[in-house]
This record gives sequence, structure tokens and C-alpha cells, in this order.
Amino acid sequence: MDKGARYAHVSVGSFDRFEGKQFVKEATGATSCEISFGTLASGAAVPFFHSHKANEENYIILSGAGRFQVDGDVFDIAEGSVVRVSTACDRNIKCTSAEPMTYICIQAKEGSLGDYTMTDAEIHERESLL
Repeated sequence: MDKGARYAHVSVGSFDRFEGKQFVKEATGATSCEISFGTLASGAAVPFFHSHKANEENYIILSGAGRFQVDGDVFDIAEGSVVRVSTACDRNIKCTSAEPMTYICIQAKEGSLGDYTMTDAEIHERESLL
């Protein structure tokens, strides 16, 4: 949609009508993490278990409800749930609600977060063009 030397602006569209899985790294040119948006229909699960060698994943449930499995542990998830999964363990997700489950998954190198939020920020005074 918009792209500058220091930013990229893309859209996956309305979450109300979003279906499937969309990875945004290629669209944005991200170099620090992978972000994906996914939906699962009622009763559907990701068709495979997977693990990562170097990257942890953070799943943010935007709508719907379901079950999440990490190795042998299974627990309920619902809108507002946030699940962090470490490296070297199997994970999967299933929608159990009548409506589809929509989620964001953020993948980044485990242990790589140094400074963050205000310890990494610099506050600047400038004219707002908003």
C-alpha cells in the first residue's frame, strides 16, 4: 500500500472476512521477526505439528476459541489468549468454537530481545502532521 525508505504499510484486509494463512515478512521486508495471520474454521486444526530450532512463537487469539497443544500439554484458548511457545517443542492449534478462530503468530529468535519499550526508545519533540 505505502512504502518508504524506513517503513512498509500493507494490509491483509478485514479480519471479519479473512481466511487462510498470510505471512507478512515478504510484503513488509521485515528483518527481525515473522508475523502471520491465520484462520481456522470450526473443528479445523493446523494439519501438522511443528517445532522451531531457533525461533519462539507468540500466538494472539483475536476471535473464536479452541484448544492448544504443546508437546503433551493441552489447554483451552479463546479471544484474548496469548500463548508463547519455546523452541524445540511440538505445537498445534484447533478451533472448537462455532465461529472461525482468527489469530496472529509472531515468530522471533528466542533470547534475542534486549532493550525494549522505553529502554530502547528515544522521545523526540517534533511537529505532528497527523
